[in-house]
Amino acid sequence: MKTALKSRLVWPIATLVALLVANVIVEHGFFSIRIEDGHLFGSLIDILRNGAPTVLVALGMTLVIATRGIDLSVGAVVAISGALAVSVIKDSHTPNDVGTVLVACLVAVGFAVVLGAWNGLLVAVFGIQPIIATLILLTAGRGIAQLITEGQILTITSAPYKVIGGGFWLTLPASILIVAVMFVVAAVLTRKTALGMLIESVGINPEASRLAGVGSRTLTWTVYMFSGLCAGIAGLMISSNVTAADANSAGLWIELDAILAVVLGGTSLAGGRYSFVGSLVGAFVIQTLTTTVYSMGIAPNVTLVFKAIVVITVCLLQSPAFLALFRSRRGRRPVTTPKAEVAA
Repeated sequence: MKTALKSRLVWPIATLVALLVANVIVEHGFFSIRIEDGHLFGSLIDILRNGAPTVLVALGMTLVIATRGIDLSVGAVVAISGALAVSVIKDSHTPNDVGTVLVACLVAVGFAVVLGAWNGLLVAVFGIQPIIATLILLTAGRGIAQLITEGQILTITSAPYKVIGGGFWLTLPASILIVAVMFVVAAVLTRKTALGMLIESVGINPEASRLAGVGSRTLTWTVYMFSGLCAGIAGLMISSNVTAADANSAGLWIELDAILAVVLGGTSLAGGRYSFVGSLVGAFVIQTLTTTVYSMGIAPNVTLVFKAIVVITVCLLQSPAFLALFRSRRGRRPVTTPKAEVAA
């Protein structure tokens, strides 16, 4: 029992359960799932579908943070990817052709990987601090997306493209299945091979890893490219869900949600050990919190306040220093004077 309580996943999972219970209290049919036209619908399905882009971005962010890095540009990459895919489809004479959609997706995701490689180049090769290197693309990325859309909100009518973010496969939202595949592939590559151990070693001590023969520069470059890949696919999900590309609002603040999800999941910003499952739980905590705030009728502009409260609470509960301080205060007993001494 004590070992389980020491796990970093305990409090995020407890928070997620508490939020789900709060939703059930407000809406008694919250857990109900129905089938309509062969598709699953319900509040839980909506949380999974709406949280899919955040989970995907958090997946890439987990490995970046594991190498002592940070990627602030993922929101801009999301906007660029969506804008590029929608632009290619809009300029095509066959927007409903599956081949056209595949080309658009490959172009968008390929460019997102190139942007990730650019971040990796600045960090791994030129030694620029990750927060500065990715801040460059964060600043310029929205401008690049605006150039692609020419400052307009591009809308398209493409049934095949709509499937990525708003369609269904095997009764489930397609976005959930895409995230599941990416999660399994990333987990297998990093946990069933030596890759995960090498990534952790780079995060713990990059110089020692380099001296031991680990290609720390290549690994750092790779994780930023993977982050770009995840952000690119998330951009396709967001834009296809509304069949439109908005360079200003697409992926706005998703980088902060992804970082919060990773931290909530127990991955340290100092690098080293990481947890995909923890990031998954953290992402759904954030998405469920948003749903809870809406269901309780709280103004959307107050959501960030509740999100901050939940995040700081969970982080404090995970902090060994805070828990030690709490235990020491709880263990103190008031000093009483023995009766014999008083009588004397």
